[in-house]
Amino acid sequence: MQASSNPGTAPRFASGTGLHVRAVGERALLLETSGTAEASALHSLLATSPLPGQIEAVPAARTVLVRFATRTETREAAARAGQLAGEALPDEAQEPRMVELETVYDGEDLEEVVRLSGLGSVQAVIEAHTAAHWTAAFSGFAPGFAYLTGGDPRLQVPRRSEPRTAVPAGSVALAGEYSAAYPGVSPGGWQLIGRTSAPLWDLEREFPALIAPGMRVRFVPVRERAELSARSAGDRGQGTDLARSDPDPGLQARPDAVVLETGLLVTVQDLGRPGHSHVGVGRSGAADRSALARANRLAGNTPDAAGLEVLFGGLRLRAEQDLVLAVTGASAGLTVQDASGPNAGMLPDRPFLLRAGSELELGIPVAGLRTYIAFRGGLEIPAVLGSRSTDTLAGLGPEPVAPGTALTIGAEPGSAVGHAEVPPPLPGGFAELRYVPGPRQDWFGPDGTSAFESRDWTVGGQSNRVGIRFEGSPLPCLRSGELASEAVLPGSVQVPPSGQPILFLADAPVTGGYPVIGVVLEADLDLAAQLRPGTAVRFVPVTLPA
Repeated sequence: MQASSNPGTAPRFASGTGLHVRAVGERALLLETSGTAEASALHSLLATSPLPGQIEAVPAARTVLVRFATRTETREAAARAGQLAGEALPDEAQEPRMVELETVYDGEDLEEVVRLSGLGSVQAVIEAHTAAHWTAAFSGFAPGFAYLTGGDPRLQVPRRSEPRTAVPAGSVALAGEYSAAYPGVSPGGWQLIGRTSAPLWDLEREFPALIAPGMRVRFVPVRERAELSARSAGDRGQGTDLARSDPDPGLQARPDAVVLETGLLVTVQDLGRPGHSHVGVGRSGAADRSALARANRLAGNTPDAAGLEVLFGGLRLRAEQDLVLAVTGASAGLTVQDASGPNAGMLPDRPFLLRAGSELELGIPVAGLRTYIAFRGGLEIPAVLGSRSTDTLAGLGPEPVAPGTALTIGAEPGSAVGHAEVPPPLPGGFAELRYVPGPRQDWFGPDGTSAFESRDWTVGGQSNRVGIRFEGSPLPCLRSGELASEAVLPGSVQVPPSGQPILFLADAPVTGGYPVIGVVLEADLDLAAQLRPGTAVRFVPVTLPA
């Protein structure tokens, strides 16, 4: 891999009528079609006949993003992608499952939709909406949120000029060519026309999403008032609430540790939940994956064991049993308070014993941002979609850890603890992030690309696990208007109309609506997770090996 002063635009391979291929990062391709129906059909084909090495295919408005296991398989897929344009769908993809949603049409924006659509009456809007057999083209925005297409063209109304801060769960809405039903409470700017009590997202089902890409949907009007269940109407309602200040005695009968203070934010994290992007669920997991992996090695755990991710120190916990721990990541001082008094001699990046009754306190880090604590045996918390991670964007997994949370540790892993390791250097006041051209770098042209690479961008204070918001002179863009929603990956650098780049981290959304100018290398995302507000960052272009 070599640095390049002029990486050009992302590789774009003409590959048959209506289908183009754009590289996304190191091991993904964006297959660009001529429309939503074509993208949905392509996703159905890839779901039934995956390409060699294909890990995941994520449909969007006019594209399908495909992730691969290796760089070689990515290159081979790019070379043969043109053959997909002419392939017919398998027979089973021609008869999708139909889902019926009983809907009460009493939405706050019905009269506005009547005006915008020109249909003349509320009844005419209802008849147009219920007459269509909608198709779930793709998911995104929130778990179980399906973008439905195929409606009456007269229902193509613009979003509200001012989005709502909270749209009720079950709301049925319109925006552009799409209709949708909100699985949970969330912000939103769509026009609300009704509501359904259907359980759109339920983790107790084998397949939590009621509507998945490729399914057909019909809205059935009902007169009676639909009452939403407590599960669907809850503010979160999509995860496992075990990290709380009033733990269930049945679940926490014999705690191994108790959290006394948390600082800014403490969450439970493991390696995440890949493979669910097609229903609107991102990977999540530790923001600095190498730090968590190192902590688990030191504690003798399996790589997927769950631990704590601590933002900017401030954690204090008490051991109720003898525990073996390892602390990695940001350089924060460790103090153990026991019967003999405080002992500040504990060192990170090596396993140590915390005796029952002793307290461990994590100071404010002098370098880095996120610290990881692994407990030998791992945190024992029920998994949600195969992971114990807290996804702060999707609202999945356990709630953020609060003072009073009782922690239960899993069984002895049966392996030896690790030896002390030398961690990689933490970023100081300046850092470089290597990147490859993004799929929409052509939106910015040579001048915009040069500006992106030549400037020092400052990490903003509004950054979080979803992404780093950078501050600096606005980046010029050659095009105006919205980009049709398409899948994004952690590492994608998206540029909204403000011209201030956003680098997506572990809790990145599944889809985004702004152009991606570049994709930071996976190897540099752990460094990015440790960048503190105020740090100056330079994006350095690199060329991937052929």
